Amino acid sequence: MKKILILGAGLSSSSMIKYMLDHSEQYNWKVRVGDMSLEVAKRKIANHKNGEAFEFDIFNEKQRHEEIQKADVVISMLPARFHYLAAEKCVEFGKHMVTASYVSKEIKAMHDQALAKNILLLNEIGVDPGIDHMSAMKVIDEIKAKGGELISFKSSTGGLVAPEYDNNPWNYKFTWNPRNVVVAGQSVAQYIDHGQLKFIPYHKLFTRSEKMSVLDLGDFEMYPNRDSLSYREVYDLQNIQTLLRGTLRRPGYCAGWNVFVQLGATDDTYVVENSENMTYRDFTNSFLPFDEKDTVEQKLAKYVGIDLKSETMKRLEWLGIFEKRKIGLPNATPAQILQKLLEEKWALGPEDKDLIVMQHEFIFKLKGKTKRITSSLIVRGQDTVHTAMSITVGIPVAIATKLLLTGVITKRGVVIPIMKDVYLPVLNELKEYGIDFIEEEQDLD
Repeated sequence: MKKILILGAGLSSSSMIKYMLDHSEQYNWKVRVGDMSLEVAKRKIANHKNGEAFEFDIFNEKQRHEEIQKADVVISMLPARFHYLAAEKCVEFGKHMVTASYVSKEIKAMHDQALAKNILLLNEIGVDPGIDHMSAMKVIDEIKAKGGELISFKSSTGGLVAPEYDNNPWNYKFTWNPRNVVVAGQSVAQYIDHGQLKFIPYHKLFTRSEKMSVLDLGDFEMYPNRDSLSYREVYDLQNIQTLLRGTLRRPGYCAGWNVFVQLGATDDTYVVENSENMTYRDFTNSFLPFDEKDTVEQKLAKYVGIDLKSETMKRLEWLGIFEKRKIGLPNATPAQILQKLLEEKWALGPEDKDLIVMQHEFIFKLKGKTKRITSSLIVRGQDTVHTAMSITVGIPVAIATKLLLTGVITKRGVVIPIMKDVYLPVLNELKEYGIDFIEEEQDLD
């Protein structure tokens, strides 16, 4: 019996754990799920005969040592910054590891050791990164196989609320870790556009969004992700003229979020004195110049250059940043205060369903003609447990783990899923879960 150790039973783990348990009898698997909360782990196991839940602390070295040594493969769904702690033990004991997160510097440095131990440390096999890599490489490889030359590649992903449950002026609700949303983009965005390198500092990022549409879902705006330049090497597109990866939101979101960036309300580097006794109005006013004549609303509008009657101001008022309501959060950073407010207003309701939207645009030359392929994906969540985010993050992880255990995936070392013998079988099975791209091709000249 193969022993699968799953570390972390949060929201993104739900669909993956169900997949592993659903297939456990067929493949003779024992699935152990460890989480800081034993109750959360138990709920995910749901009394399955091949499942076992236990309380797990990644900082308990003795426990980490014992659990990983007993496993055949480790699936780490821990916060990204802790994956290396599991990976170190996997290398020490010669155990495979699969994770949805970006390859960290610490894990990348383990490549030669992993090869020597004949193990796979498979990273970036979630949705973004993950499904984006695999679906992009499929089309890129097909274009190259025909003799085509890529000129431009743009890729965008958004985790949003499904249209029928979109009932707030931001057209947004949390579908993943709220903290990651609050601190998103806090570095320079880098990409290449028509052969020119472009760099957008954080304080300008949300003023540089692009309009786009996706199938029948209507309009979106896309803001650039942190580092698109590294993907020239990842996707073997060293000579491409345009390469940009971005995040999708509904129109108006970026203008509203830019207000928080300009104020400094997303800063997570210092603690606000007496934060628990401040009101949200005090908090907003603390970033603005002193002026006894103007209201906080007037000062903010002047400071960030928006109209008092604008849609952006309406979004801010709806959030409650001008309310005389106590924050009640001691020793909090500005980002933590903002996150607390947003979690109250942007939470998914008990009946809400979320949405994953992804779109790639490939422009290439083939036999003297310029062509465009647009590849689009829409995935709707089933409920608040098996969300679109949980499905698109967790199911690729689960499929890849199965393919690894059954010998279909034979790669070793530190790997991301950009090779055909990895991405093709994963993409093929993903279609069974409604994760299937619609590709449209057109001539541009």
